[in-house]
Amino acid sequence: MTDRNHSADRARAQLALQTVAYAFGVPADQIDSPTRGTSRAALARQTAIYLTHVAFELSLARTAAAFGRDRSTAAYACHRIEDRRDDAAFDAKLEDLEACLRAAPSPSAPAAA
Repeated sequence: MTDRNHSADRARAQLALQTVAYAFGVPADQIDSPTRGTSRAALARQTAIYLTHVAFELSLARTAAAFGRDRSTAAYACHRIEDRRDDAAFDAKLEDLEACLRAAPSPSAPAAA
């Protein structure tokens, strides 16, 4: 993967993370922490990983790299969130967040000088 692709993937991950932080009421620094943290922060992180994978159609490997995690961690997060989608309220929230992220403009290349 090129540095440019990784930068764009990281920007998408940050957008998902910030969106989830707002929607879940969890500080972004807790979600992006290298350690698990509280259960609320872990759920928010798993949701951000899931939304990055689904809304931006990134592979699990690219999603994991954007969050500084292993592919297996991203896969686990996606499975956990899929399992929670049986809850109608949680599923509705995820649909809204996914629609919001899909509507976001793509990261663009820096303007030429």
